[in-house]
Amino acid sequence: MYKIIVTGGAGFIGSHLCQALLTNGHKVLVIDNYLTGKKENLAPHPQLSIVNGSIADANIVSAVFEQFQPDILIHAAASYHEPDNWLIDIETNIKGIVNLLNSAAKVDVKKIIYYQTSLSYGLTKKSTVINNGHPYLSGSYSGGSSYAISKIAAELYLELSGISFISFRLANVYGPRNLSGPFPAFFQSLSNNIPCKVVDTKRDFIYIKDVINCTLKALEKMHVTGYFHIATGEDHSILSIFSKTVKAMSLSEKLIEDLVITKKGDDDTITILLDPSETKSAFGWVPETELAKGISETVGWYKVNPIKRTFTHLKIK
Repeated sequence: MYKIIVTGGAGFIGSHLCQALLTNGHKVLVIDNYLTGKKENLAPHPQLSIVNGSIADANIVSAVFEQFQPDILIHAAASYHEPDNWLIDIETNIKGIVNLLNSAAKVDVKKIIYYQTSLSYGLTKKSTVINNGHPYLSGSYSGGSSYAISKIAAELYLELSGISFISFRLANVYGPRNLSGPFPAFFQSLSNNIPCKVVDTKRDFIYIKDVINCTLKALEKMHVTGYFHIATGEDHSILSIFSKTVKAMSLSEKLIEDLVITKKGDDDTITILLDPSETKSAFGWVPETELAKGISETVGWYKVNPIKRTFTHLKIK
């Protein structure tokens, strides 16, 4: 069993990860400033410690690593919720990982697992499957988002550190506790009879349980390093996601018929379709959750957990 630091452990992905790690007998310490994470996402556990603070604070990070002496760092924290606030993205996504890497080196962390965004591949103008080893910011890249740029910089510093790592480039993750992307936005609007904005784009949607299962398999193969995709290898239109959400909520299909499709913004992309074949081969992993089942479970969670706020890395038009 390992001693593991999870940054952003009170967030959507981080909290599900912590639950799984604790269930598997690991000792976990979470660092989270609760800007987008929620305290109620983490139930008390004898093997869980929580530090309320920012990874941008070098003193906090240094003290935590020195006291806890982790074997592994799993970096799930990220700033993405204020598209025009570049400074907070730099503070969290870039300065934050530099602080983590400096402290990790001092205590001889064995492995770092980093959750990267598939937006690191840039704003593609056509549907194409992206393989492992594909360059950053491919094609005609117009800047995209501060979130994507800062996450790329963080990954480059990770490589520069010389510490053994895995960078998981994620498709669009959804599931219970997710407060970003189309699912919570659709549920919130449909629940309040507010017209939904459905953009003419497509995405590969991966269920949270599949992301966590892949991460757990990576912990079983500590010798494996490099860049991998966690994705299904299939993309779905946002319209189809809207339709499936309407059906999961048992609402009138007239909502689908009357919908007006919105043209994508300049900071958005037609699709991001990742090839997960190398991940499947390296870790013996396959995504198991059917989209309809995942949406049903997600909607079920939203029904008993009111959404107070949703987040996006895209600029609001």
